[in-house]
Amino acid sequence: MKLSEFQRAILDEFGSTYGQALTTDLVLGELGNRTAQQALAAGVAPREVWIALCRETGVPQSHWYGAGKPAPKR
Repeated sequence: MKLSEFQRAILDEFGSTYGQALTTDLVLGELGNRTAQQALAAGVAPREVWIALCRETGVPQSHWYGAGKPAPKR
């Protein structure tokens, strides 16, 4: 997963405002008690950050398309 794909997945799943709030404010224990942005800046793979964010926020696995699954058709 590329960073741009991570960003698209955040936008598609959560919307612009809430998605940005989640990536900057939500501390993810699975990622060493870092936010998504902190984890990405520390070199954690976008796919790993996306999966952790999905787990923490209760996103159903069927929506985890950003993790190696094709993007939904528009």
